[in-house]
Amino acid sequence: MAHLDNSPSNGASARHTLQSLPKTNVFTRNLPADPAFPTPKDSHDAERQKLGPRMVKDALFTYVRPDPQGESELLGVSQRALQDLGLSEDEAKSEEFKEVVAGRKILTWDESKPDEGIYPWAQCYGGYQFGQWAGQLGDGRAISLFETTNPSTNTRYEMQLKGAGRTPYSRFADGRAVLRSSIREFVVSEYLNAIGIPTTRALALTLNNGSRIVRERIEPGAIVTRFAQSWIRFGTFDLPRMRGDRNTLRTLADYTAEHVYGGWDKLPSKLPSGDAKETYSQANTGISKDTLEGEGVEQENRYTRLYRAILRANALTVAKWQAYGFMNGVLNTDNTSILGLSIDFGPFAFLDTFDPTYTPNHDDHMLRYSYRNQPTIIWWNLVRLGEALGELMGAGQLVDERVFVDKGITEEQSEELIKRAEGVIDRAGEEYKAVFLAEYRRLMAARLGLKTQKEGDFEELMSELLDCLEAFELDFHHAFRRLSSIKLEEVDTEEKRRDVAGRFFKTNDAPRQESDSRERIGKWLGKWGDRVKEDWGSDDAGRQAAMMAVNPNFVPRSWILDELIERVEKKNEREILPQIMKLNLNPFQESWDWNADEEERFCGDVPKYKGMMQCSCSS
Repeated sequence: MAHLDNSPSNGASARHTLQSLPKTNVFTRNLPADPAFPTPKDSHDAERQKLGPRMVKDALFTYVRPDPQGESELLGVSQRALQDLGLSEDEAKSEEFKEVVAGRKILTWDESKPDEGIYPWAQCYGGYQFGQWAGQLGDGRAISLFETTNPSTNTRYEMQLKGAGRTPYSRFADGRAVLRSSIREFVVSEYLNAIGIPTTRALALTLNNGSRIVRERIEPGAIVTRFAQSWIRFGTFDLPRMRGDRNTLRTLADYTAEHVYGGWDKLPSKLPSGDAKETYSQANTGISKDTLEGEGVEQENRYTRLYRAILRANALTVAKWQAYGFMNGVLNTDNTSILGLSIDFGPFAFLDTFDPTYTPNHDDHMLRYSYRNQPTIIWWNLVRLGEALGELMGAGQLVDERVFVDKGITEEQSEELIKRAEGVIDRAGEEYKAVFLAEYRRLMAARLGLKTQKEGDFEELMSELLDCLEAFELDFHHAFRRLSSIKLEEVDTEEKRRDVAGRFFKTNDAPRQESDSRERIGKWLGKWGDRVKEDWGSDDAGRQAAMMAVNPNFVPRSWILDELIERVEKKNEREILPQIMKLNLNPFQESWDWNADEEERFCGDVPKYKGMMQCSCSS
């Protein structure tokens, strides 16, 4: 087993074993359990078939144990994940580690002491899939093992196995994950983290040798050991809302604020009223004063502040997706995180050539989850969350009165409550747009090498560059990386700019010097050069270093992942995964002390007929 050689993350100095890391069960201790198995012992003593698919009500989880299949082989461990969890590198070589990540050992529960310890669980949630209500969904192949806190950073994570067997939420499926999709999730989780995009993480990848999983073909099974600060999704709120379960919905909202967001006092401040609105709108959100006016602002309560915190987190994340050309592919509400994490990776992809209509999901015939639609779809999902929280937000200052808590509102109060809740969601839409645009422009300015933002930058530089990339079918990622290496003296004349414009095209595929495409790109380079001088003066080296630090050299494109899967699964190449992960976890480097030809190939032009690939949700 080759371990990955990557630089350490900040703040993770202490090194522990899985056994010595502090562990908790805050989720199961504070939220309602499946009434069929109210204690770990009830679940542990039950026959496995009784833990299979069924409807679960008045609960947010079920105690359930992993059911490993086949002979376990540890294929990969992320060094970065070990560091962020506070685990020692040697721990990944221990037999106990291998047994835990394969689902063969429950580390936190002793059968001889059934009333003590922490027992695994699967979360209950629903969701809207492709815009339609899909009913109860839940962790059909994910089983959470325990929560663990890195003592150095005081960050708590929920550790989870994906592909470890059936749960009550598996519906008609087998609770397994195939190696193909497991490799994809293992790689992309850690890559997104490496480039600064909020995401769930992947610690280990285990192959179940001898297992035969039926999908579009018979495939080997695998388990991804993954972790996140929370696995709660919008769909976790959708289900009690659709069932009219007011108590569970309120309990979940309270838990999210107190235990996921760190307390009600950590949530955004109320929207100000009166003269303070103008200052607030300019300094915090970019929302106009008129938008903040309206009936009910003064009635904003803590649940509205929770909604706005969730909204902001998701606005920031989708802005990062757009700036870095990433697409989730299935942004259903059950795949939208309450913390704004990138979550549940199915048919995801990164752009190759810049095509805003591209979707990596070959079942997405209406392009619902295409690149250009992601900000709109996240907002659509946020509206569904707003509807779930609507009664709590619309109640205003009545939200803690005993009559409301026990029975809800009267018919006479309903019109006012609905109006107030609708007002909250309308104003939240403006906040979402403002936060998204501010973050997107900040990131794009940094990718273009700008220290500041000026009026006109968005249209003349950002939008025009993207228009050029689309018009001439140019590579999205190479454009920014190659721009990073350009010196200002190389674009100080029209002739030089036309020459440099050729670098944006594929190798040996640049158009003639006098082409319209070179002229247009050259004209843009002139504007870019002038603007960069305003921010950097003659400091080419400083500007280039700053750009290289935000424009990755390596991107785990679909063709690379397909080749990786082929070499691991079909050719039994065990060293290729840790080698690719060197690039994956340090994507801004120029080289990685591997094979120079391979590094150049994986960072170079997309091979013919392998660009803008699509795949299914099957995994």
